Amino acid sequence: MQVMDIDQLKKICKQYNIKPLDSRGQNFLINNEILARIIKEAKLYKDDIVLEVGPGFGILTQELAKHTKQVIAVEIDKKLSTIFKSNFQDHKNVKLIEGDILKLKDNDPKFPATDYKIISNLPYNITSIFLRKFLSNNPKPSEMIIMLQKEVAERICAQPGQMSLLAVSVQFYAQPKILFEVSKENFWPQPKVDSAIIKIITKPAVDIHQHNHQYNVFEKDFFQIVKIGFSSKRKQLQNNLSAGLQLDNQKIKLILRQLGFKDNVRAQELSVDDWVKLVNELKKHKRKLKHFTQRK
Repeated sequence: MQVMDIDQLKKICKQYNIKPLDSRGQNFLINNEILARIIKEAKLYKDDIVLEVGPGFGILTQELAKHTKQVIAVEIDKKLSTIFKSNFQDHKNVKLIEGDILKLKDNDPKFPATDYKIISNLPYNITSIFLRKFLSNNPKPSEMIIMLQKEVAERICAQPGQMSLLAVSVQFYAQPKILFEVSKENFWPQPKVDSAIIKIITKPAVDIHQHNHQYNVFEKDFFQIVKIGFSSKRKQLQNNLSAGLQLDNQKIKLILRQLGFKDNVRAQELSVDDWVKLVNELKKHKRKLKHFTQRK
């Protein structure tokens, strides 16, 4: 199955009274070369299980099914689900889940219980919460290859100096990399922004636990401190931490100096490893930090 051209898409949308919604990221790919490149970059194997979110008419699904053991597609739009079921009724290795991916429970029996990958043209408006859901919970995908808004992809892959809460959140769990960019002209309806294909390789759960125990960092503590650090972009890190943790500014300044940071360092300058070290040092003073989780 090749991608549809604009006339074909308009015709089928008119037939089923479908009005593509920006709120659901319903911008359909109209370039076969982009589709082929996604499949090439995915490096799929016959025993792979793939989760696809928002399959639409199933253009990508068709190609995924050719190379994998099973494709589990999750579609929220009832009209698109009807078309999808008609197109794939003879595909034994394609399963459709009708519903909101964000509302489905992680232990839902419909989800793969074993190693799987996520390959999807992800609706832009659910990017952050979607990534947190699938990176922080189990079972985790071994990797993701997803199409995102270009600007969001760049934020996820940022380096110290340009870090954000989103970048730290993703890089704590995984290694992201932009594979290639996709201009908005490759879609109908044409979105307002360009896209990018990003590959996210997740760290095995055992590695994450070893990392946490090595630095004595618990996820909840980690993200509490990181969120406080990014609470005001214009302020220096020491000021955000002092206000958020209700700790004397001089004490925070001393801790930052002990870790080799400048007094005027800002949150966006720290790597994930830097944050781990900072949280570890702050935990030594946790009796004074009211916001830290108390453990028996």
